[in-house]
Amino acid sequence: MSTYETMAFHLETERLILRPWAESDAVEFSALLAERGKGTPTVERARTSIATLLAGTEATGFALLPIQRRAEGDFIGYCGLIIGRSTVEEPEIAYELFQRVHGHGYATEAARAVLDAAAATGRKRLWSTVGAWNTPSLRVLEKLGFARDHMTTDDSGEVVWLTRSLP
Repeated sequence: MSTYETMAFHLETERLILRPWAESDAVEFSALLAERGKGTPTVERARTSIATLLAGTEATGFALLPIQRRAEGDFIGYCGLIIGRSTVEEPEIAYELFQRVHGHGYATEAARAVLDAAAATGRKRLWSTVGAWNTPSLRVLEKLGFARDHMTTDDSGEVVWLTRSLP
């Protein structure tokens, strides 16, 4: 049994709502993943991915959550905690947003809410792993107080490992 509290699965900021996944997110999730440039996953594949994310939430007590803009009500990406290359005790923060909404501070705003939610679970540290080429994402993490820890290499190139202590 985990010694950590369950993460809040509904988070709100001034401009954003982070909430649990719904099957209706599959079309937009597929479109978001297509922006990676590796083909467009089918909607059925996106539904399967959502089911996997929900099962992971059940197992870990934390979640990767869809992001909606309050005013527009549209799905613009996701942000939350994952095991990724880390552990349940010290998970990774992850986020991905549609390119059309880059540069508006949404990733920073959503990630701040997730940091607060992670601290409320009793965790003491988070990780993030980012491709060394991804300067905008590295800037977001630096704004949030993450510090570079080390670098590794994988099939996609250099990976920067960053960490942040939680209050």
